[in-house]
Amino acid sequence: MDVSGLVWAGTLVALTAVLLVDLLIIGRRPHEPSVRESSLWVAFYVGLALLFGAGLWLTSGASAAGQFYTGWLTEYSLSVDNLFVFVIIMARFGVPRQYQQKVLLIGIVLALVMRGGFIAAGAALISQFSWVFYIFGAFLIYTAVNLARQGEPDEDEFSENLLIRWSRRALPISKGYDDAKLMTHENGKRLFTPMLIVMIAIGTTDLIFALDSIPAIFGITQEPYLVFTANVFALMGLRQLYFLLGGLLDRLIYLSYGLAVVLGFIGVKLVLEALADNNLPFINGGEHVGWAPHIPIWLSLLVILGTLGVATAASLIKSSRDRRRELTDARR
Repeated sequence: MDVSGLVWAGTLVALTAVLLVDLLIIGRRPHEPSVRESSLWVAFYVGLALLFGAGLWLTSGASAAGQFYTGWLTEYSLSVDNLFVFVIIMARFGVPRQYQQKVLLIGIVLALVMRGGFIAAGAALISQFSWVFYIFGAFLIYTAVNLARQGEPDEDEFSENLLIRWSRRALPISKGYDDAKLMTHENGKRLFTPMLIVMIAIGTTDLIFALDSIPAIFGITQEPYLVFTANVFALMGLRQLYFLLGGLLDRLIYLSYGLAVVLGFIGVKLVLEALADNNLPFINGGEHVGWAPHIPIWLSLLVILGTLGVATAASLIKSSRDRRRELTDARR
């Protein structure tokens, strides 16, 4: 793709405007959105992504649109996995429901900034060193194995990282959230509220997830414009999705295994592409590996859709059976 500076600028302005609308809504009226409100916003953002992909199809062809849709779907599913950790953080720090929107939006902004930096760095590395695909692929396979072993994160398993523990000890923290402010006054003293610790927890979590998601999207497309827009559209509406899914997140018990399969598939795909374009002297004498197949984008899309669909369906069936069993045991 040959994306002009004007197109980049127009895209950034449009996406920033949408983000500012979110900021204004929360800034003017912090609240817990209803199911109807959340549904409308999620439908709006999903529709926006579908329209953007259709626009790519018309202007840049089916290949660019397919790469965008596949990348967006992958990043969206990984973003849903983020929500599990967000739920745990909110519960651990006792964030009131009416303030959780603000936490989520700031977390999304931080994720956008971090992923933007990683995208720029990843694109620069790939353009200079094709062997980076070996590293990305191995990292994704390693992540997939760990994710399959650990399953979905549990509140009892959540451990505060070094930065959070240091902040708790070193910073003067108030007891209350004081209307979701970062700083407050208590007994004439200026203190940080627990909201600052929550922001640190969300920010460090975003950093960890960015390390997984960026190699995954580069396994689907190496076009910086598609990588960036797929990430932005995947993060848009995540705040409303958090409230829409609610208790449903607890029922997606096999999602982590589905994501493990997706990440493992993309990791293998990256390694195969690295072998096909190999120039490392200690692998096949620095020559391309002829047997390494190229996995087309349509096949990647089918694998990702099928895997996530099966994982979601299996999760809902299993949770429904468990719920019926609990009701039957309670009646006995």
